[in-house]
Amino acid sequence: MTSQNLYPETAPPAPATPPLLGEHRCDVAVVGGGFTGLSAALHLAEAGRTVTVLEAHEPGWGASGRNGGQVNPGLKENPDAVVQRHGADLGKRMVDFSYAAPDLVFELIRRHQIRCEARQGGTLRLATHARSVAALRDLAADCLRRGMPVELLEGDALRAATGTDFYPAGLLDCRGGDLNPLAYARGLAHAAQQAGANVHGDSRVQTLRPIAGGWELVTPQGRLIATQVLLATNGYTDRLWPALRESVVPVYSAIAATEPMPEEVARTVFPLRGSAYETGRMTVYYRVDEARRLVLGGRGPMADMSGPEPLGHLISHAEQLWPGLRGLRWTHGWNGQIAITTDHYPHVHELAPQLYACLGYNGRGVAMGTAMGRQIAQMLGGGAFDMPFSPLQPIRFHRFWPIGVKVEVLRGRLLDWLGM
Repeated sequence: MTSQNLYPETAPPAPATPPLLGEHRCDVAVVGGGFTGLSAALHLAEAGRTVTVLEAHEPGWGASGRNGGQVNPGLKENPDAVVQRHGADLGKRMVDFSYAAPDLVFELIRRHQIRCEARQGGTLRLATHARSVAALRDLAADCLRRGMPVELLEGDALRAATGTDFYPAGLLDCRGGDLNPLAYARGLAHAAQQAGANVHGDSRVQTLRPIAGGWELVTPQGRLIATQVLLATNGYTDRLWPALRESVVPVYSAIAATEPMPEEVARTVFPLRGSAYETGRMTVYYRVDEARRLVLGGRGPMADMSGPEPLGHLISHAEQLWPGLRGLRWTHGWNGQIAITTDHYPHVHELAPQLYACLGYNGRGVAMGTAMGRQIAQMLGGGAFDMPFSPLQPIRFHRFWPIGVKVEVLRGRLLDWLGM
């Protein structure tokens, strides 16, 4: 965990997750201790399966403990586009599943009494230019036609929600919200352990190979035999299964946080107290935490960073939105890798018999990772599945992804500046 990440300072202590030692067996091995893996382990254990989580560092070490803490409903594409792409039956199930994902997060938090500063105060999707208002109106009409609890905000209502007149329109979905994501990940790990799952940190899987009746997973100090395996490594997917790593682009997302704002300033900064994100190509997202810190993120350096200094462009944008921030200290800055897919949908793969992978949340991992974990657990037990399986397709010229991302960021910033 980077030293300038705010979340370890405010999250409850991590549960004990000792390394895997010696030889063990289980029904399901889960590689990766983020939201997907921990949710899958929790739901598998609750269903009576024996399950072991193998995490290279500690639960929540990756993007699950470094993201913006936004619990957002839906997929990247509008519901109509999802149905058009995937058909009436599967498309509708995907829409219903993805838009209900935040409700699962908050239900788990209540049921397992996870202390993570959770608030279901809504998600506000914000148009940044007049040209993007039409798209937001189309989305609002699409959602309202399906009976979703959304509201299009403009004028005084939008200014009251955001504290700024920068945005021409916004779409509020009351199902969204925010939380401390590292605290939530640690809470899921504890809940999974309480349900009977074994969760091991410092247990990077070095070898994965098929054997009679299952799979063998070797860690530095242990060996695990499992009937089924789930790879849930998302933006930190390594070469354990090389083609899987090459099927996503691990893009860095960066976050800066202020010192606790004085009450008179905090009243003017995003009064809605839910989560918000802009709809530009280079998305900026933000929320205000329980200590009245503004937590704001977007694109930053395409390498590990520590401290707010490299995020001057985000800080300047925040001060443009809320001039009262000028003079406040930005005390924290950090980043982490999220997994981007070429079609911007989560990808589920059956890599080999009884070997599965689930990754690629494109910045929506808190809600979708949790929900996909439960879906995978149901599927491994023979239940229904509401998301499509896709063939594993490595991205051409994947080794050049850092160059491609830098070019796309520059292009996106230019187009956003031009309002295109």
